[in-house]
Amino acid sequence: MSRVAIIGIGWYGFRPAVEEVSFREMMFEAAARAYEDAGGLNPRTDVDAFASCQEDFWEGIAIADEFAPEPIGGTLKPVFTTTGDGLQCIANAYMMIKTGQMDVVVAESHAKPSDITNIHDIMLFAMDPLTVRSINMPNYHALAALEAQVYIVRHNVPKEALAYVVTKDKRNALHNERASYGANVTIDEVLGSPYVVSPLTKLDIAPFVDASVVVVLASEDVARKYTDTPIWIDGIHWVTEEPSLEFHNWEFPVHAMRAAEAAYKMAGIQDPIKELHFAEVDSRYSFKELQFIEALKLAPIGEAHKLLLEGAFDRDGLFPVNPSGGALGEGVPLEVHGLARLVDAVLQLRGEAGRMQLSRAERAVIHSWRGLPTTTSVVAVLSR
Repeated sequence: MSRVAIIGIGWYGFRPAVEEVSFREMMFEAAARAYEDAGGLNPRTDVDAFASCQEDFWEGIAIADEFAPEPIGGTLKPVFTTTGDGLQCIANAYMMIKTGQMDVVVAESHAKPSDITNIHDIMLFAMDPLTVRSINMPNYHALAALEAQVYIVRHNVPKEALAYVVTKDKRNALHNERASYGANVTIDEVLGSPYVVSPLTKLDIAPFVDASVVVVLASEDVARKYTDTPIWIDGIHWVTEEPSLEFHNWEFPVHAMRAAEAAYKMAGIQDPIKELHFAEVDSRYSFKELQFIEALKLAPIGEAHKLLLEGAFDRDGLFPVNPSGGALGEGVPLEVHGLARLVDAVLQLRGEAGRMQLSRAERAVIHSWRGLPTTTSVVAVLSR
């Protein structure tokens, strides 16, 4: 079967509030840039299908996917919708091409959390109506805080390790043109930040941003017609663990580990540390970066914080993690988050990452989690 390549990427926004355009105009701008990046591809004649990742509750519009085709050039073309993270759209597009049914598929996701005035209520609506929502918790971050506490106690993780994640990612974000939250902060400043829900301080939680990302994928034969620098998807998989708070593993993200194992198997990866060069992982909470490092087999379970404090995951360390700054540096654009991780990885693999470029970037693993209260992770292995 033909390999699948990423041949074009485009984005718009990555700011706390994009006020000058609507979400549809953000999609148009990102799409136009992606098609130009893909060698001037024409969506009306060169694209076989489109995949859109969005969720009605975020949009505030019923059947919001009706607004997807026109801004991205998909009018009168097949447009498939996934109510999940943008990286799941990539997986769906990958399968469409891998089966031989289609040669070029476009994946998109967009989000304007700055337009959402009742995000806490929406988060509660995603939770079990009997056992969780009825508690009427004042802050949905409490669920993450409980998981953080379990992880910290079980593995004796010092709070300084969580603070180190924040300082590392925000420092890396200073080199990223899309990052709105880059900063030189110290461990003491993170530890002294006010608590949102103990043990998570305000700086341990990634803020939101508005963004849109469009990605063009193509079969191997077609890809080489449009670009000399295709980025190959060697493996991709997603897994949803038991989402019920009563039954899923609070200590460890089993969903991420299973998704990674499947993606690595597809890519022929035996030893991620030796065969990969960097990772872009979900870090919407500082402790989650440590959990996901372990789930992706970049550190033994319970040992990530030790390697972290030794500098192993710094930009110039043994295995750079989130050289872009991740969610803590870029912000969380809701369902676009997985595509944000992908864009940063693609630029690294192309050698086009500018000031955040790593000295060695030939193969990478990227990961995205859909966020509270879900237990869904997507993992992909990319190479140049």
